[in-house]
Amino acid sequence: MRTGFLKGADSHKRALAKAVSWRAVGTLDTFLWGWIVTGHPGNAGAIASLETVTKIALYYLHERLWRLAPWAPDAHLRSLLKAVSWRLLGSLDTFILSFLVTGRLRYAASIAGGEALTKIVLYYLHERLWRRVAWGRLDEPGAVRPARARAAGAALS
Repeated sequence: MRTGFLKGADSHKRALAKAVSWRAVGTLDTFLWGWIVTGHPGNAGAIASLETVTKIALYYLHERLWRLAPWAPDAHLRSLLKAVSWRLLGSLDTFILSFLVTGRLRYAASIAGGEALTKIVLYYLHERLWRRVAWGRLDEPGAVRPARARAAGAALS
């Protein structure tokens, strides 16, 4: 077992809470971009509503995949790389949903492109704020770690 693997790791509950809090911010941003681009709050609401479902699942998976990379959990560069990787995945989802709702490639590209600018900044700030919250981090003193990790830690002592 690699030492330091759990450093900076998040519990499932923490990853889910981050997904939900980010979706609240992201949904508002999506709604605003959809309304600005299409001029129709109904289209904006439809896109934002659909994203609530797809993006929570995608974000949770994104967080779990980043958990596998134990590199520099508190580093600003890691937060930036997570923001960029998430935005690529998120923009693809936004593009597809926007096209399905509006039927227009131009609208889909404009909404996804606008979001790419605002959401990288918003995600970076969200990630930095969550780094200040100790709840659910497996590297915090007294945090509950899986039995497998406790056994591996004891074997290394």
